[in-house]
This record gives sequence, C-alpha cells and structure tokens, in this order.
Amino acid sequence: MFLIAQNHFQLIIEVGLILLATMIFIINLVPLSLSVVTFLSLFLSGGFTLLFGADLAFLILSFGQHEFTHPFGPIALLSIITALASLKVMEESGVNVVRLKRIVYILLVGITIFGGAMHRSFLLLWFIGLFIGYIIISKSFREKSILSMKRILIFLGMGLVAFGLLELVARISGMDVFSPMLRISRLAQNSLSSLKLVVGNTWLIGHDPSSSYWSNSVGFADGYISLPMQFILLFGLPFPLFFGLLVTKKDTIDYMLPGIFGYAYDFGYLTFIILLLIVLGTIVAGLMILKQYRYKRENKNRKYLGKEVLLIGSLAGFTSQAIIGLFLFNRTVNGMALLSFMFLGSLVLAHTITIRRDSNDAVSS
Repeated sequence: MFLIAQNHFQLIIEVGLILLATMIFIINLVPLSLSVVTFLSLFLSGGFTLLFGADLAFLILSFGQHEFTHPFGPIALLSIITALASLKVMEESGVNVVRLKRIVYILLVGITIFGGAMHRSFLLLWFIGLFIGYIIISKSFREKSILSMKRILIFLGMGLVAFGLLELVARISGMDVFSPMLRISRLAQNSLSSLKLVVGNTWLIGHDPSSSYWSNSVGFADGYISLPMQFILLFGLPFPLFFGLLVTKKDTIDYMLPGIFGYAYDFGYLTFIILLLIVLGTIVAGLMILKQYRYKRENKNRKYLGKEVLLIGSLAGFTSQAIIGLFLFNRTVNGMALLSFMFLGSLVLAHTITIRRDSNDAVSS
C-alpha cells in the first residue's frame, strides 16, 4: 500500500525513479556502440519528421491535431543533436560523412519547418536546443571560437525569420493558429491575472486550498502539474484531473505562466527550489561525465563513443526543455511533456551510475 501513489506528486516521483532505474540498466547493460546510437538517432529523427509533418497536414486539412511537438519536441532534439555529434566523431576518425550529413540536415530542416509551424514554443525550444547542442559539441571536440557574435546573431536571425514567416503565413492563409503575435497577445491579456492567483496563494508547501478549482482541495498536488491523464486513468488512480471543458481552468497556470510558477503553486516554494537544484545538478553531473568520455576518446578508447554522443544529445534536449518549460511555458514540462522531461533527465543521470562488471572499464561519477 505504501508504494501506491496517493497524489500526483507521489506518482511523479515514483515514475521518475522507475525511469531512472530503467535508464541505468539500459546505459550499462545494452551495448550502445556509435553505429547503433547513430542509427537510432537517424531513425527517430526520420520518424519525428514524418510525425510532425502528418500533424501539420491534419491541421491544415482540418482533420484535427494532436500537438505532438509538446511531448516529443525535446526527444526530437535529442535525436538530431545525437546525430550531429555522431557525425563529428566520424569526421574526427576520417570517415567520409558527406551523404550522411545531407540526410541529417534534411531531417533537421524538416523537423524545424513542420514542428515550428505547429507551435511557436517549439521553435524556441528547437533553436535554443540547437544552440546548446552546438556549444556542447564544440566544447567536447575542442573547437575554437565556441561562442562568437557572428554565430549568436545567426541563431537569433534564424529564430526571427522563422517567427516572421509564421506570422506571414498566418496573415495570408487567415489561419490564426500559425500566428506568433496571437500567442503573445493572449499572454499579455491573461498572464497578469494568473500571476496574481499564483503569487498571492502559494505557500512554502502547497497553496491556499480556497484558491484551487476543486472544492475538496487539500492545497497540494491538485493536478495543475501532472503526468498524462491517460496514464493516470489507465491505473484507475483517484486523482483530481482537468479534462474536457475543465482544461481551461488548468490553462490559467499551464498555458499562461512559466513552470516556476506552476510548480511552485501546485507543490509549494520548497518543492520548487528542490526541483531547480535537481535540474541544475543533473546538468552539471552530465557535463562532468561528458568530460570523462572526452578524456577516454582522446586517449584512443573508443568504447564510450556511443554513450558520449547520446549524452550530448540528452543534455541538449534536457537543458533546452528545462529553460523553456521552467522560465517561459509551463506546458513544456507538464502532462506528456513532463514524462519526456523525466525521461531525458534519467537518460543524463544514468551515465553517472555504473553497474560494475569490469572494474577496469567502469566510468564512475
């Protein structure tokens, strides 16, 4: 009975621990060679290109939409950055990757166009993630001029052009769903009232029960932050859920505010601070392990090449999602996207724990 989650918060913790344990076994026991990781990254990148493209087509043809970019955008970023890191490793080894590089860039452009057209927040996640991934790859392979004004301006310019094109498409087609300005205007109109709700009712642990939508609220884990509804219903857990028309009540926090306010409101300031420390610790730990992988690669140990490029992609995806979700849009780290966030975090942390089979080959934290 103790292991059965009693609220949303406990369920998130339990699922997170299960994901971490699973990733630890996969990283340690599955032979992740460079070729295997490269193939998987290309396969996933191609799959996400088709998935986002199909979702966009359904939107244009008025067949409905599934918004796959929210939950799968960070994982698509993981796939592309991993593929780019693999190309760098192969280039360093003298392998001709011209054709493979073309494929990767075609997939990158496809995901950018299809995913960006579906959601403006995805574009932010995508460009920030690509920039972070570029920095990590450059640092890992000791390239000069990791950061330069020219490169920063290029990334900023690409983002502005993408948003400008979306606004142009929205005006020409008359489909407001593509308009970045519409999203900005909605935030400007509604975020202030949402902010007042959160700031005025958030406690050290939880929130004022009277401020919640639920009349029987206990002031903690009221479902504003939760795992996917289908996941909760699958196990028949009696947790408060926002569904149907009630989603608009959840959007007061989920759609209008950054994650720092959403998590603070539902779980309290103390829990939010712990979350920030965990996120920061995950990123730092990942970077430390990445240095160990780089050291081994530079000393002609090719055993960890697959894990190295996978860690680079995981770090880029996790860091980008953390930035966008916690500081811009709560929805990027909520629901199905929260599951992706925990998956990426677990994938990073799994590299820091070694199941020792041969003490001479172990990479430890």
